[in-house]
Amino acid sequence: MEDIDVVVIGAGQAGLTGSYHLQRAGIDHVVLDHGDGPGGAWRHRWPSLRLGSVHGIHDLPGSPLRETDGARPAAEVVPEYFGRYEYEQELPVLRPVKVDAVRDGGERLLVDSSAGTWAARAVLNATGTWENPFWPHYPGQNSFAGRQLHTADYRGPEEFRGRRVIVVGGGISAVEHLLEIADVTETTWVTRRPPEFTDAEFTPVDGRAAVAEVERRVRLGLPPGSVVSATGLPNTPAVQAARDRGVLNRLPMFERITADGVEWADGRSQRADVILWATGFRPVIAHLAPLHLRGPGGGIRVAGTRAVAEPRLHLVGYGPSASTIGANRAGRAAAREITDLVRERSRKP
Repeated sequence: MEDIDVVVIGAGQAGLTGSYHLQRAGIDHVVLDHGDGPGGAWRHRWPSLRLGSVHGIHDLPGSPLRETDGARPAAEVVPEYFGRYEYEQELPVLRPVKVDAVRDGGERLLVDSSAGTWAARAVLNATGTWENPFWPHYPGQNSFAGRQLHTADYRGPEEFRGRRVIVVGGGISAVEHLLEIADVTETTWVTRRPPEFTDAEFTPVDGRAAVAEVERRVRLGLPPGSVVSATGLPNTPAVQAARDRGVLNRLPMFERITADGVEWADGRSQRADVILWATGFRPVIAHLAPLHLRGPGGGIRVAGTRAVAEPRLHLVGYGPSASTIGANRAGRAAAREITDLVRERSRKP
């Protein structure tokens, strides 16, 4: 067991930002990252997702992205950027390290991992959501004879050429999948709620309102939901063209899955070879279970970035900070608060 001031879990945008500010404050810390290399969740994005079509990548503190070729895959550009950042800033990242549990060790929090156990004065959890894809359950799901996959498994449209594909989900990822797959085969779009397309410019006021709603939920201990879900789907020229072609004619959620497709309550059916679940992700927080922080609503009560029931734990990339710019702000705020906590406890006899 090794004593240390702070353990940062995760080396994505939020984790690297937190590490940067802890480093500048002179706080002894380590960053434990589960990935085989730098880049966080960006390492696993589908190859056809180009940098120019990504909905914003905010610069890490102290080092701009600089990449200007929007045609390059984001899964190449961002890991290169993160890796260069770790090296230039001399951040103490260890990988691949799997964190199994965070436990209350009395004076310190104990972080059990595949690389040993750390006894930390504080923990900054920046594990994001990518490793926890959400799969809804519907009757007959196990009887489907075709292929089922999640956005986390998606690698591009070519593997679906000539196959009938049902895309499930009402978010941006579902729309992006449909825009690509509809060029090579027949698609059907299914969502729980009617999608809302907007031509309006997304203003800072809109952004603050969306973030405020997610903050309200995490203060109450509810699952955070998504900031993006509150903003609507941007009606870009590509999206409008797909709507005009009928690609984005949405159907309501089906009632059951059959061996060769899906069925609705009114008796309608649709044959399919593939069901692609673009149904989002949930926070990766199972390793925090020994701290017993989940409330009756299923979420962790958070004030700012601090867990209300465990002030030595901060969650970044969780709830309102689950975006690149939000992760930067949260990483900086958490690092400042943790720095104050560490210095205060270091002065105690």
